[in-house]
Amino acid sequence: MSEHDWLAERFETDRPRLRAVAYRMLGSVTEADDAVQEAWIRLSRSDTSEVENLSGWVTTIVARVSLNMLQSRKSRPEVLVDTSDAGEPQDELSADDPEEEAVIADSVGLALLVVLDTLTPAERLAFVLHDMFAVPFEEIATIVDRSPAAARQLASRARRRVQRSTPSARRGESFGVYDDTGGSFATGKSDLATAFLAASREGNFEALLAMLAPDIVLRTDSAAVRMSLEAGMRGMHPITDVAEIHGADAVTRVFAGRTWNPAPALIDGESGLVWVQDGQPHVAFCFVTEKGRITAIDIKADLGGLGIAF
Repeated sequence: MSEHDWLAERFETDRPRLRAVAYRMLGSVTEADDAVQEAWIRLSRSDTSEVENLSGWVTTIVARVSLNMLQSRKSRPEVLVDTSDAGEPQDELSADDPEEEAVIADSVGLALLVVLDTLTPAERLAFVLHDMFAVPFEEIATIVDRSPAAARQLASRARRRVQRSTPSARRGESFGVYDDTGGSFATGKSDLATAFLAASREGNFEALLAMLAPDIVLRTDSAAVRMSLEAGMRGMHPITDVAEIHGADAVTRVFAGRTWNPAPALIDGESGLVWVQDGQPHVAFCFVTEKGRITAIDIKADLGGLGIAF
């Protein structure tokens, strides 16, 4: 396989996520596809031999292209979210296009896109990349040409506007949303552990970030680290082989989009998750919460002394 063919194959594996980023930024499937195609053109013409994180690098390209497209709208204002005669948001795709419908279904929804369209381009980029895709503010800062602190402020302003404008019916009863004013996570119909599992499986960055305290710590005991190392050697995808990971961005990256099936359980009387094999618990995911947010997750393969009830 030539280097160009390898690069094209690698790009295709990232394409769904790149389209999701561009669609959330632009609110238009056509423009999202244009942004992704532009990213591929730039990638194919670049020397990537020294790029360590190709997925992150291409995501940055898509974000830059999308930001430029948003900024260009100032000189040619237009409504990119289709509306019906009654003025209601309407899917711009035909009903017989399942691939495109899947993109929309995976997106934040047209109602929220209308709200996002009220943000400045920089606010929208910061909110989408950080709150929906867990991109660190240090990387966002380079795209918007500001400091990490300023990028954080952009996302914070956007988040408050979205929370004020998004109808309460859309504010995530299945996984809850973080209430900036009250400082708490409203879980709605689901408890925090079950909601965390659902958001992890769905790759819902926004939901995971909303559940986690900014300074969350993920701790893994030595037995679980050893199990993860052994799993990695067998070609499996371990949770983590690092004893401690700090920060909501990093922890979200560990769990987002993970294909796993632990069982909700009470661990020492607290809500948590347990990985079960052959009917026996093997690994416990213990959640520490404060003010409705997860402040710590302890992964334990040494289950001695833990009280586990399903």
